[in-house]
Amino acid sequence: MEIIFWILVVCLAVYVLGRLVLASLGKENVVVKTDAPFVKEQMDEQSIVLSKELTFLNEGGSCATIMDAIARPQLPYEQYDAIEARGKAEREGAPREDDYFEAVLIQKKGDKNGEDKLHIFAKIRLTARKGLSLTEALSHMVDVPIDFIWMETGRTPWHYTKVRFTLTAEEIAQLAGVTLAKD
Repeated sequence: MEIIFWILVVCLAVYVLGRLVLASLGKENVVVKTDAPFVKEQMDEQSIVLSKELTFLNEGGSCATIMDAIARPQLPYEQYDAIEARGKAEREGAPREDDYFEAVLIQKKGDKNGEDKLHIFAKIRLTARKGLSLTEALSHMVDVPIDFIWMETGRTPWHYTKVRFTLTAEEIAQLAGVTLAKD
């Protein structure tokens, strides 16, 4: 009976010590910088692809995992039906044709290899519809709010986080070399 008592004491001590070590290391704390401008990646007669770099920084004491990321333009046809807007998230240096976002680690703050930050691009493809040329469709363009959503985990349970930014009609016109109509 005494041996069982000591086994339980040792197990409890290991558990408490483990919890103290984990508490001293801290949790992940991912922050996102969205201040980079949109840039034109490609353009043809019917579509234009614009991208914005988002910098993810782990300010916490534990590594984080970004398991999924989605760029979702909020441009329903009820608002403006001459353009189809599609978005995707793409990790720097890891383009994918299938739009899948592969999970990636962001190391804790101060990582000696500089892996405590990650660059992800929100890419938006605007395609002309209804028989219009891209120039015609973009000349009457409206602002496009974009939700950038990602799944994150670390020492905390997985959760979704979202930031919102807007691709303005003026930015689109400037990048596409189009003059906005005054209507």
